[in-house]
Amino acid sequence: MLLTIDVGNTHTVLGLFDGEEIVEHWRISTDARRTADEMAVLLQGLMGMHPLLGDELGDGIDGIAICATVPSVLHELREVTRRYYGDVPAVLVEPGVKTGVPILTDNPKEVGADRIINAVAAVELYGGPAIVVDFGTATTFDAVSARGEYVGGVIAPGIEISVEALGVRGAQLRKIEVARPRSVIGKNTVEAMQAGIVYGFAGQVDGVVSRMARELAADPDDVTVIATGGLAPMVLGEATLIDEHEPWLTLIGLRLVYERNVSRM
Repeated sequence: MLLTIDVGNTHTVLGLFDGEEIVEHWRISTDARRTADEMAVLLQGLMGMHPLLGDELGDGIDGIAICATVPSVLHELREVTRRYYGDVPAVLVEPGVKTGVPILTDNPKEVGADRIINAVAAVELYGGPAIVVDFGTATTFDAVSARGEYVGGVIAPGIEISVEALGVRGAQLRKIEVARPRSVIGKNTVEAMQAGIVYGFAGQVDGVVSRMARELAADPDDVTVIATGGLAPMVLGEATLIDEHEPWLTLIGLRLVYERNVSRM
């Protein structure tokens, strides 16, 4: 079994692969204060419930692949792999790790590891040209060329950030549940805010994607648009330019990067 760990700014998503099939997944909060020992206890609690794994930490795990946007968490996870999974091959995505995707940006080292991993999976699953829209703490749009190169992207405030900002900065507004309203024209403050979030982000997706596609390909219709991230389902029914929804895109990319690197270790 391969354990994949995608550490985002707000949530950490873990996936368990049996070959190419993801057989289990978990979502937990990202806490930069957790120590390696605390993380090990958390992992044992989650995986100890799975029938295909043993009771002891590490039983049934043949490999580990990790990417993280939070450096302190990556540091602690590195310690977890050293202390608790010492005999298990581990790939931590950072500069020098083979991904198979050339990065054609001004400073490749500043591109988030998760964005590169998403590009890896997009090329493998759908080919290029492609645009990956990841609905996380930030909403990111990443462009992949017809040759499978990462050529750049767009970063915008995410859905949860926008909801929190409205609640904090609006004197008569409050934090709301992110949910689809009954109609675009809200009949109360909560529905009006929900409409602004859902339909506003759908419009943002269509606007940004259409402009990126015109730059990315001679025929924008040749570009495959893939949505991923925990909040993607909120926008899927309203954004007209999304072609595919792959909720485990980053975890699939981690599996692919692990396979491309483990033979070199």
